[in-house]
Amino acid sequence: MLDPQSLYEWEPKGLAVVDMALAQESAGLVMLYHFDGYIDAGETGEQIVEKVLDALPHQVVARFDHDRLVDYRARRPLLTFRRDRWTDFEVPALEVRLVQDATGAPFLLMSGPEPDVEWERFALAVRQIVERLGVRLSVNFHGIPMGVPHTRPVGLTPHGNRTDLMPGHRSPFDEAQVPGSAESLIEYRLMESGHDVLGVAAHVPHYVARSSYPDAALTALEAVTAATGLVLPSVAHTLRTEAQRTQTEIERQIGEGDEELVSLVQGLEHQYDAVAGAETRGNLVAEPADIPSAEELGREFERFLAEREGDA
Repeated sequence: MLDPQSLYEWEPKGLAVVDMALAQESAGLVMLYHFDGYIDAGETGEQIVEKVLDALPHQVVARFDHDRLVDYRARRPLLTFRRDRWTDFEVPALEVRLVQDATGAPFLLMSGPEPDVEWERFALAVRQIVERLGVRLSVNFHGIPMGVPHTRPVGLTPHGNRTDLMPGHRSPFDEAQVPGSAESLIEYRLMESGHDVLGVAAHVPHYVARSSYPDAALTALEAVTAATGLVLPSVAHTLRTEAQRTQTEIERQIGEGDEELVSLVQGLEHQYDAVAGAETRGNLVAEPADIPSAEELGREFERFLAEREGDA
């Protein structure tokens, strides 16, 4: 295998700031990471990354070689044409940034387009970065389409080897095979090498999965901050405001919708309440309710991916 270090380069100024931060943070840094291009129902992870970068000071620490990792024909970058010439090119940016939360505490954020190729070498490069930057916990987050109603709290599925950081949440299924992602492979390889990783998957109502759903992003963000101790009130406030606006719009559309849509939401509410009630009583078979099987979940993932690719 070629040297993974050839996939990225350090930004000297950013690296120097990280080294200074590590001198103050003996326990190590938290690294959040999310990539565009895979399943992210409700744009859950995308919203968190966007709001963090909009609200908080940050600087680049490392840059990945997008020419090596991104298939431009699959995801064509935008070129701007004015009058008689090209004036701008939107360069894909897959970067690690050092960010400061509201208290000034440093953490890392890795984001950008999901690599199309060389996943194993990319995962090993991320491991090198994790070890060089003294990362104590890596956290990823995204949304998954589920048969749940928008009128109930957003559920979460924790994964990784530090699910103890999210008490009170458990997986709704025992085993499933779904299309892979670079994000998941990094989690798998980091765990193999003894690093701590936490994944947060927010359950997004499948009928809004292809639209922005701030409720899911807010719930995932709150889980991340609770698990890591990061303080991100401005990000949470923005998402909370957008979530209220989105819920109002969904209710308006449903109110103007057909009986089939109303019946769908009511059926999901009944299913959700039946399962929640059974769990409260400690008897999961107290009332009949259909839980998505592993096969159904896998098919839902594949359908969601196919719809995304069809829009590209």
